[in-house]
Amino acid sequence: MLSIKDLTHTYANGVKALNNVNLTIPKGMFGLLGPNGAGKSSLMRTLATLQQPTSGRIAFDDDDVLAAPDKLRRKLGYLPQDFGVYPRGTAYELLDHLAILKGITNKKERKKAVEALLVQTNLFDVRKKNVATFSGGMRQRFGIAQALLGQPQLIIVDEPTAGLDPEERNRFHNLLAEIGEDIVVILSTHIVEDVADLCANMAVLANGKIVSQGTPKNLIERLKGRIWKKTIDKNELTQHQQNYKVISNHLCAGKVVLRVESATQPSGFDKAIANLEDVYFLAINRGG
Repeated sequence: MLSIKDLTHTYANGVKALNNVNLTIPKGMFGLLGPNGAGKSSLMRTLATLQQPTSGRIAFDDDDVLAAPDKLRRKLGYLPQDFGVYPRGTAYELLDHLAILKGITNKKERKKAVEALLVQTNLFDVRKKNVATFSGGMRQRFGIAQALLGQPQLIIVDEPTAGLDPEERNRFHNLLAEIGEDIVVILSTHIVEDVADLCANMAVLANGKIVSQGTPKNLIERLKGRIWKKTIDKNELTQHQQNYKVISNHLCAGKVVLRVESATQPSGFDKAIANLEDVYFLAINRGG
């Protein structure tokens, strides 16, 4: 279990990226949702011991992460948002090199571990190709392979599906679901569907603060009977935004489809089934 208490981080330029963050993250897939600039990457970098927070505490099981970061690093797998690779080097060569850095010094043991990860991430057939030539999805799967070296107990993945096509996104989802059963996996993303599809627990981060947390099912249940929808002309949008608590709007066939929150049915609106996107937009609007 990962425990985060009163975590705050202010950069040298005065920007407060994290503001009194408190989270308890159990084993399994945990989704951290938030818009760009919410502080997600700052939190992930702090949890990965790449930066010291201004204040607060982090504990993983019985280890004080900030006091003894090396203990966590031995249990950590990390896939950052911008995962760079060496310009030359095959998938096998790079994984073998990274395995040595992770402390797997026995050659036979290392070969077995590297080949098993290449199979698990469906990269074994391209193991002799340079990673620099891989597609975005293949590179992300390689990123997960390197994060899994050394059998980590905590895995952090930051915006892993941004830019992936639907097929690669599904492959990546299946891989995350497979590895996220017995260890702590934190999925940081702004894509609501990723969390809805994968995560048993979640939180929403906005402006450096946790503005909502719980299970996706329970958070959606709280909105039952409170979500309404209506299709309007584009020139009516401003008036409706003034008169109702608009959650979201999108264009459809030249019209605007509104979703609003209300304890009672507004005139002219139809009942809508609440979803995780409603939870997300309401949370970041409150947090903004």
